[in-house]
Amino acid sequence: MALISNETKIRARTMRKSLTKAEVRLWARLKGQACEGFKFRRQHPVGRFFADFACSEAKLIVEVDGDAHQGIQAQMYDSERTAFLESQGWAVIRFTNAAVLHETSQVVEQIAQSLLILRPHREAPSGLAGHLPHAQEGTGEEFSNS
Repeated sequence: MALISNETKIRARTMRKSLTKAEVRLWARLKGQACEGFKFRRQHPVGRFFADFACSEAKLIVEVDGDAHQGIQAQMYDSERTAFLESQGWAVIRFTNAAVLHETSQVVEQIAQSLLILRPHREAPSGLAGHLPHAQEGTGEEFSNS
């Protein structure tokens, strides 16, 4: 495991203090192992990037994307970022701010399903084992596991 520099720790700490409204709402549902007993971290450094939410046990990163992610340059950056994270063994699932704010329970359920699929030794609800959640139209969600 690579050591994290003081600069990176300070930047992560600063980022954790400036979460968006959607990130605050999702964090309230993920913190304290509230999602299927899995532990998440906010603004977790992975290489030169910071994951909005990361579960090390399941190697799952949850990204919450606002309007800034809509432009061509932002989409190219996100693609590069996702490719790097996947190359490090992480699965990445994305949601829009709107989905998190207006469909919070469904977003959390998709995260829970992803966790149980990535960590099948955990007790999964019947019918989930071996099936990845499908992206739902309008949520901006993307799931990949390379």
